[in-house]
Amino acid sequence: MAGHMRSGIRFFSPVLLAGLLVFVVVFVSTETGAQRVIADRHVVMKSSESLTPVLEPYCEKYGLPAIGAAVIKDGRTIAIGTAGTRKAGEKIPVGPGDRFHIGSNTKAITSLLAAILVKEGRLRWDSRLEEVFPELAKTMTPGMGSITLEQLLSHSSGMPEDKIPLTEKLFLELCTRENDNLSDTRYWMMSRWVSQPVAAAPRMRYSYSNMGYIMAGAMMEKVSGRSWEELVIEKIFVPLRLRTAGFGPQSSPGMIDAPLPHKVVDGRPKPMMAGPFADNPPVIGPAGSVHMSLQDFARWASWNAGAGKRAPQLVPAAMFVKLTAPVIDVPLPGGKKGLPDSGGYALGWLSAYFSWSKEPFVWHNGSNQMNRTQLFVQPKKDFAMVIMTNVGTDKAEEAMGALAEELYKKYSDK
Repeated sequence: MAGHMRSGIRFFSPVLLAGLLVFVVVFVSTETGAQRVIADRHVVMKSSESLTPVLEPYCEKYGLPAIGAAVIKDGRTIAIGTAGTRKAGEKIPVGPGDRFHIGSNTKAITSLLAAILVKEGRLRWDSRLEEVFPELAKTMTPGMGSITLEQLLSHSSGMPEDKIPLTEKLFLELCTRENDNLSDTRYWMMSRWVSQPVAAAPRMRYSYSNMGYIMAGAMMEKVSGRSWEELVIEKIFVPLRLRTAGFGPQSSPGMIDAPLPHKVVDGRPKPMMAGPFADNPPVIGPAGSVHMSLQDFARWASWNAGAGKRAPQLVPAAMFVKLTAPVIDVPLPGGKKGLPDSGGYALGWLSAYFSWSKEPFVWHNGSNQMNRTQLFVQPKKDFAMVIMTNVGTDKAEEAMGALAEELYKKYSDK
């Protein structure tokens, strides 16, 4: 959400992306191996109603290469379908087992990982930066050291916005750090960022911060001695059987084995093969690097619709309530197509109100500017909807809003 809860992650300009070429290629190829280890495709349940006839008109009306959606009720996918093509200009049908990039919907995964580490006693919600990184305390500006894990995850820390000049400088400099693992790079970025002045007192101003999630990821890496990616695979992907889940571009290098992300160039969607320009640098992982199939996204939504009580119980139910309870109000542009009218940010989730539902949703959207996803959950009803597409336009967001309303009215009371 530009200017509010930005669904896309855009720290840097296209010029700087060129400088990240080697860095991204190295890590994309590294992560591809991890993806393939846990990769599998599910069989669509025969009892699920097909949404394909509903979805096909959306591709044509909103200019989408592909779209997928699923409706989940009481732990079961009651409707699912896809429409469109993996690559604009070619007829390569998309299926429910195809991987889409989920963008900032990754944040709920990062927040759940934080909750697991809190449950294990490795962190507390009020763990402070200066406490986890005492060696950096002398370089932290006043107020920076007292920022907590919870404040980072709720965008309520008072840190400066991502768009300050230091951000692009850091992404340019990281190209020279050829001996780093991702966890090393996240630590280095955080060590530079903490020298910035704090913009506001905690919980006084909402400021959507992808850098805040990188820092939260760095905290988890510091207390565990393992990378955020390793922790996510072990503690979330494997227990929840998210077999298609991985990091970075959703397709494999040199292959169209997933719906390709699309940029709009000269008014037309341009498919982007896996490479340095098909996603943001993997260092931003905790803020938004995950991809997974429509079926696995539905599985993830189902677990959350069960309010954390559905097996496997990764955290106590009370902790799930904390993850979804609003911490700070979000200044949303009411009436904008595809987005909530109002809401409050929790931990990786938004408590969002839409005009077509009497009850709020536990909701988030996500985009790397080349893909878009939205996830709607109502735990009281044990109900969820997921929508995924492989283009990042505002029209795609508008399409998702219209489709969500249509699906909710048809299936929410079944």
